[in-house]
Amino acid sequence: MERFVLFVGALTSVLASIEGSTALNRSSFPDGFIFGAASSAYQYEGATNVDGRKPSIWDTFVKEYPDKISDHSSGDAAEEFYYMFKEDIGRMKEIGLDSFRFSISWPRILPLGKISGGINQKGINFYSSLIDHLLSNGIQPLVTMFHWDLPQALEDEYGGFLSPNIVDDFRDYANICFKEFGDRVKMWVTLNEPNLFSDEGYAEGNYAPGRCSDYIGNCTEGNSATEPYIVMHHLILSHANAVQLYKKKYQALQNGKVGVAVSCKWYVPKFDTIASKRAALRARDFLWGWIINPLIYGDYPKTMRDLVGSRLPNFTKQQSRMVKGSINFLGLNYYTARYANDSTYYNSVNLSYTTDSRVNITTEKNGIPIGEPTDVSWLYMYPRGIRDLLLYIKRRYNNPTIIITENGMGDLSDESSKMSDLINDTLRIKYHSLHLLYLSKAIKEGVDVKGYYIWSFLDDFEWAAGYTNRFGINYIDYIDGLKRYFKNSALWFYNFLLKENVAIATSSSLLYSE
Repeated sequence: MERFVLFVGALTSVLASIEGSTALNRSSFPDGFIFGAASSAYQYEGATNVDGRKPSIWDTFVKEYPDKISDHSSGDAAEEFYYMFKEDIGRMKEIGLDSFRFSISWPRILPLGKISGGINQKGINFYSSLIDHLLSNGIQPLVTMFHWDLPQALEDEYGGFLSPNIVDDFRDYANICFKEFGDRVKMWVTLNEPNLFSDEGYAEGNYAPGRCSDYIGNCTEGNSATEPYIVMHHLILSHANAVQLYKKKYQALQNGKVGVAVSCKWYVPKFDTIASKRAALRARDFLWGWIINPLIYGDYPKTMRDLVGSRLPNFTKQQSRMVKGSINFLGLNYYTARYANDSTYYNSVNLSYTTDSRVNITTEKNGIPIGEPTDVSWLYMYPRGIRDLLLYIKRRYNNPTIIITENGMGDLSDESSKMSDLINDTLRIKYHSLHLLYLSKAIKEGVDVKGYYIWSFLDDFEWAAGYTNRFGINYIDYIDGLKRYFKNSALWFYNFLLKENVAIATSSSLLYSE
């Protein structure tokens, strides 16, 4: 395999072709702005059946529905972050990252999902060691409590998030996290992408627990017309109850902040018509207004009330007061954009969350894609969308404090892929540099953004895509012992994050050669 070595001159020549990238650096952002990278437990840790951890719904899903994973893989081993986290933190420090976002595996802390089933001290010890090692290396943890790996025991007992019983069990789990780690963790995300979890898990059936109506997808049970809304309702109440607990019991002493990370696409009206503009507004309300509107205003968007009707649950007055304002910051996971136009098809019999917005979503107009295509079929590069999204949220939702909790792009990887090609990830450098350029513009226009997290620090298990999509700025050699290698994008971030204008590092730990 060809030798890979990256020097300052080579990097500069790459960046010269990317609009605005050479002018961008850490000083382009406000003092105290946080630059980090993100991960999640099931996608990273491995060690799924050791040290007391019991199965999550994803452990079950990949075994019961192997055909729903592109390469029939699982997160059983993933990147073995459970065993290799100290090496990975060393790489974070070498790049110069300020923060690392990771999630706690609920079934690693509470193997049976609830306190009555016993607390797993080995799980607590692992996360405590991880947090301590981050802090000792000058890296702040941002901790997500639920990144889709619900304990299978709760799914078996009462249907997981389909039942209101989940609210108390999530609050108890959150209480353990606050109690054990809150003295050192100052940034919490209760839920990762509850909107995507509800859609993919209960409307389309592509993700765990794999439920949907038979007229929507290949599922053995489910109801795409009602279950996504029920699940989201219980997710919101779970979040709000956990935040209420934190405010009453921990926040004054621990001085931390709590938010939610929301999946966001930017929707562009396909045509310059009133119908297209209204369709784009509906698409936004149904994807992320679904969660953001209750957190800011205490109820679901009016468009959803009008179109979903009685299938959309109601908050009591007390619940509405508890939900409203229950975030210190809003996490946004932005990757791409879509065109939106009125849908000419609506089936009033086979109802589903997927069609309730009555919007036709496309990736092209007149044969031209909305942005530069990438290897990943759903991801088109539309960097101006991050600015448009932020300005829209500023206007629509009273300018909340925002953290970009995920942004990134993937490369396809199979047996024919060359390691050197995947490490030489020029398009990823272009993707991040342009998104950071538009992000900096939004900040100058008054959006209150406090941080930016790369998805992902390592190549990982990418849910239904398995290991066929590589989103990391670090290459994982799945054939040779899960060895880690910096990609060019990692070196670009190293250069970007330098506080002084010095030459880029060329230490052996930064470079891959063979």
